[in-house]
Amino acid sequence: MEEIVSLAKRRGFVFQSSEIYGGINGFWDFGPVGVELRRKIKDFWWKRIVHDRDDVVGVDTSIIAHPETWKASGHIDCFSDPMVDCKQCKKRFRTDEITEKKCPACGGELTEARQFNLMFQTTVGASHDSGSIAYLRPETCQSIFTQFKNVLSTSRQKIPFGIAQIGKSFRNEITPRNFIFRSREFEQMELEFFIRPTKEEGKRWYEHWRNARLQWFYDMGVKKEKLRLREHSKDELAHYARACVDIEYEFPIGWSELEGIADRSNYDLTQHMKFSRKELSVFDDQLKEKYVPAVVECSVGVDRTFLTLLCDAFDKDVVGGEERIVLRLAPHMAPFQAAVFPLSNKLAEPALSLEHDLRQKFQTEYDDAGSIGKRYRRHDEIGTPFCITYDFQSEEDHQVTIRDRDTTKQERISIDQVKVWLKERLKN
Repeated sequence: MEEIVSLAKRRGFVFQSSEIYGGINGFWDFGPVGVELRRKIKDFWWKRIVHDRDDVVGVDTSIIAHPETWKASGHIDCFSDPMVDCKQCKKRFRTDEITEKKCPACGGELTEARQFNLMFQTTVGASHDSGSIAYLRPETCQSIFTQFKNVLSTSRQKIPFGIAQIGKSFRNEITPRNFIFRSREFEQMELEFFIRPTKEEGKRWYEHWRNARLQWFYDMGVKKEKLRLREHSKDELAHYARACVDIEYEFPIGWSELEGIADRSNYDLTQHMKFSRKELSVFDDQLKEKYVPAVVECSVGVDRTFLTLLCDAFDKDVVGGEERIVLRLAPHMAPFQAAVFPLSNKLAEPALSLEHDLRQKFQTEYDDAGSIGKRYRRHDEIGTPFCITYDFQSEEDHQVTIRDRDTTKQERISIDQVKVWLKERLKN
């Protein structure tokens, strides 16, 4: 993990937030290469969940919702972790991190455990009293539930159908840790799929989304042997859930949750009906029946998926007698799909012209900094699958040399065939 963190900073994937001021724990900034990888993840999720389906639509809701939203969802009363403080060094820990009855940092005496609410509190408006208190959302799904009726009426969808959202969430974690795995600000990709509230329908769609979501990770190129499904036992389930499964990945820190798929019954809409006193049930014209829809939820973090791809693709081998680090990302997920190098600055104009032409179809980058060998190493480390060199011979034979990231093999390709060559190898 230390090598991955070092690579992430060195190559512009992830920086510590406010680093020049000493940083702020639990917050991260994504650099030029990192934002490209994040965009690939979000676009791939949105395509699979929304664009490829007839029964899912999207929303983009505000980060701050009416405080009653969080009363109805239970977050204000129940969204907390038990914590303890060290009386000596004043550090704070979650109780599940404590293996002995003393401070793991200094060995000092610990306080009694108490509940710590994980929501970030803020105020709305000019006054600062109890009536102005609001919260940064701890998850993106609740506004999907509160907008359910508006989306249903304007999208012309019918049950079963889903509402998807990608957005920032905030949790005041007691001890953020393991790089970007557990942060205080993070981005979620969530789907709430509304169904008839029967056990049969719940089981059918739960199985459907469990399989579909696991396949999504396979299709990003994540190694199958590094993924597993872990069903929640009955004593783990929330009181409203009929079933829940985690997709887990074997990180360097061990097996940890990537995504949760849950049959949440119709608890959520029922709670919001109760607190808002607004009708959120539907009438089924075919069945001539009125009911409050149940929900199958798929919730995955952009940041954890990002970390998964870094960990899964990270590799070392020996090229030309020297060890290199290489990110073996699936070509369609790489931040840049091809890089164009001029062998000499004298060849900058035709090399730039080629790169500008290729960027109309692919994500490309022009790179003329350092020797060809250093440029290869740089793009190996950010996962660029193909590097294209325009050399002096290119002026005569109208061909370029394309190097494969994984095999390091090179071949000459006619310039007018480069687009076709890349397209064939970048198929999703």
